[in-house]
Amino acid sequence: MTQEKPNILYLGSEPTPGMINRLQHAVNVHHIPDPSQNTHQLENIAASIKGLVTSASVGVSNDLLHQLPKLEIISSFGVGLDALDLDYLKAQGIHLGYTPNVLNDCVADLTLGLILDITRRISQSDRYVREGKWAAAAAPLRTQSSKKRLGLYGMGRIGQEIAQRASAFKMPIAYHTRTPNSSLPYLHLDSLEKLAGWSDILVVIVPATSSTRQSINRHILKTLGENGYLINIARGSVINEADLLNALEQGILAGAGLDVFHNEPNIDPRFYELENVVLSPHAGSATHETRQAMGDLTVNNLLNYFQSGSLIASYFES
Repeated sequence: MTQEKPNILYLGSEPTPGMINRLQHAVNVHHIPDPSQNTHQLENIAASIKGLVTSASVGVSNDLLHQLPKLEIISSFGVGLDALDLDYLKAQGIHLGYTPNVLNDCVADLTLGLILDITRRISQSDRYVREGKWAAAAAPLRTQSSKKRLGLYGMGRIGQEIAQRASAFKMPIAYHTRTPNSSLPYLHLDSLEKLAGWSDILVVIVPATSSTRQSINRHILKTLGENGYLINIARGSVINEADLLNALEQGILAGAGLDVFHNEPNIDPRFYELENVVLSPHAGSATHETRQAMGDLTVNNLLNYFQSGSLIASYFES
């Protein structure tokens, strides 16, 4: 007797082409990019949905979760889980797959790129040459990147990759987390304020949670100081963006390299007027190789669950 394929709800678009096609060999995929815009189609299938595919940017609302009484598994494309109610999922016994590790290298690479760009002003220098200004006057001197003290706010998998790369630039490294990791050779500081005061460059690489929300505020930026640089590769919500814009405009901070923002992609236009900030379109994992690996893991997490009852990468078991 042939076992009936489970019904899967797929939200959003395909971040990697072919994901839905791969899934369809083993499950019945119902692709509804935005259920709020297609309530009739959702009503017809909601009671039978056992699995759901989403992404870090799309997430799943609690309103939708309440409509899926048989949901067993969510497979999310990405490592950011702030668009999910983790407490609710855990309480309901819903398994959660995500895509850790496969994006570590690319996010760490971009972090170093932002550091080099904002200290040496590479993007600004490119514009200087293209606008024909070089022929009239030499470009201003920039700031050396190597040997700067690098502070990491967060020291998970990606933070450790960043630290390894920064070591090659002869950067002393310190970090702040709730508890120190005794296996790491770096200096642990017991407060974010102390880390900001120690650092020449402060990298934000913590998850977006209620405890980290807007933890980078005016006080922390003032402590980092007028010669300090801020790099945010985590989530926009970790920074008080109004405080950051004021710090950049008033010279409280030397500069910033930002890959994430509030209200992406419609970011505050005040950023466009600043020369002491490098703006990146949430591109930490945005390479062909990494996105393919993330897509493969998203698909394989779901398929493995329905084939064996386990996930390859489970958030609640990591």
